[in-house]
Amino acid sequence: MDRTTRHSETRYGNRPTMKDVAARAGVGLKTVSRVVNSEPGVTPDTERRVQEAIDALGFRRNDSARVLRKGRTASIGLVLEDLADPFYGPLSRAVEEVARAHGALLINGSSAEDPEREQELVLALCARRVDGLIVIPAGDDHRYLEPEIKAGIATVFVDRPAGRVDADMVLSDSFGGSREGVAHLIAHGHRRIGFIGDQPRIHTATERLRGYHAAMTDAGITVEDSWVSLGSTEPGRVRAAAEAMLGGPEPVTALFAGNNRVTVTAVRVIAERDRPVALVGFDDIELADLLGITVISQDAAAVGRTAAEHLFRRLDGADHAPARVELPTTLIPRGSGELRPA
Repeated sequence: MDRTTRHSETRYGNRPTMKDVAARAGVGLKTVSRVVNSEPGVTPDTERRVQEAIDALGFRRNDSARVLRKGRTASIGLVLEDLADPFYGPLSRAVEEVARAHGALLINGSSAEDPEREQELVLALCARRVDGLIVIPAGDDHRYLEPEIKAGIATVFVDRPAGRVDADMVLSDSFGGSREGVAHLIAHGHRRIGFIGDQPRIHTATERLRGYHAAMTDAGITVEDSWVSLGSTEPGRVRAAAEAMLGGPEPVTALFAGNNRVTVTAVRVIAERDRPVALVGFDDIELADLLGITVISQDAAAVGRTAAEHLFRRLDGADHAPARVELPTTLIPRGSGELRPA
């Protein structure tokens, strides 16, 4: 082999073709195609020679032509809020497992809670011809997706409703879960209960706040403005809110944390104080069982699995009206939510 040939075979981007496989195996292109696509009509000996050539050359089938023939890419997109958020790990894994069972590849990305970035990422996935999308929305206006949905891209929204478009959605019962968690604190003697949540433009934050107010109203408790704080889940902001509620002459005796990131900071603040403070957090967190943290748990894997199953039913031809599925939450008492007022 001369230097020119060696350079050609090792140059980046110069992938081996079916023609290269055919030449190495000493067979025709049609025979290679049959082996690659698992079609009948090839003797075991010939199939073995072709497979050895494929392995030696590192040949990989190019699916572009198959995509053009079938009109499907066997891929779906998943747009998350934050890849680092523990809630999205089991959700993403569940989506991937359903996709794999349907022979599809999962491509995911993070919007970082930015509506513009969400739209940019969603449309980039559409441009790559994914068959369907599962979106945890950052924005509240998804009309930009209407042409894609009309063109046949199945879409399911997760954790939060779609904005200004009709589409399938799979949610957790944020309102009911929050109401149950706050009622649990009230049942253990608390009447001064603080609520620290995420930004008010986020659907789950407002639903959990609504559940808090409902539980307090049910118990005949008037909520003071200083007991409620919505905003960034950045630790500094949450710490300041918690310290303000727990300080002063009439501090709250319990906290309800609106999501897992708020809970983590609340645990740190409470650990620094001399008197016990009851705590219930929405979302489970790592080591919560060892730390004795009472939580409202939502089944992230069930949310992801349900969303993916809805998506593939759409891809298989289901044409019923857009469905709204709301999955229940579970109160897990571990000690922190059962403390009575000091």
